[in-house]
Amino acid sequence: MILIAGPCVIESRDAVFRIAEALMPYEEDCTKEFYFKASFDKANRTSLESFRGPGMDEGLKTLEEVKGTFGYKVLTDIHEAGQAAPVAEVVDALQIPAFLSRQT
Repeated sequence: MILIAGPCVIESRDAVFRIAEALMPYEEDCTKEFYFKASFDKANRTSLESFRGPGMDEGLKTLEEVKGTFGYKVLTDIHEAGQAAPVAEVVDALQIPAFLSRQT
C-alpha cells in the first residue's frame, strides 16, 4: 500500500513540521511507501482572497527541509508545465490536480 498524507497547503514552516512529526507513527507502520504531500500553491481556490500558499521557491525549501529532517519521500502538485523540472529536483513525485487536468 502507498500512503500519501499531509496538509492541503503549506500554511507555514512550523505547521508543516508539526504535521510531519505527527505523521511519523504512520510512516513507520506503512508496509510499502509513504509520501508526505503538501502544496506550495493552491491555484484552484474558489475565492480570489483565499490563501494560496507560500509560492514555489519558499514552498520547495520547506518540502526539502521536511525530506531531509524526517526522511520522507515528498509529493507536491504543479500547475504549469514550466514548474515540472525545478519541482522534480526536490520532490519524489509530482501530481497534476484534477481541477487543472480538465483545463486546456
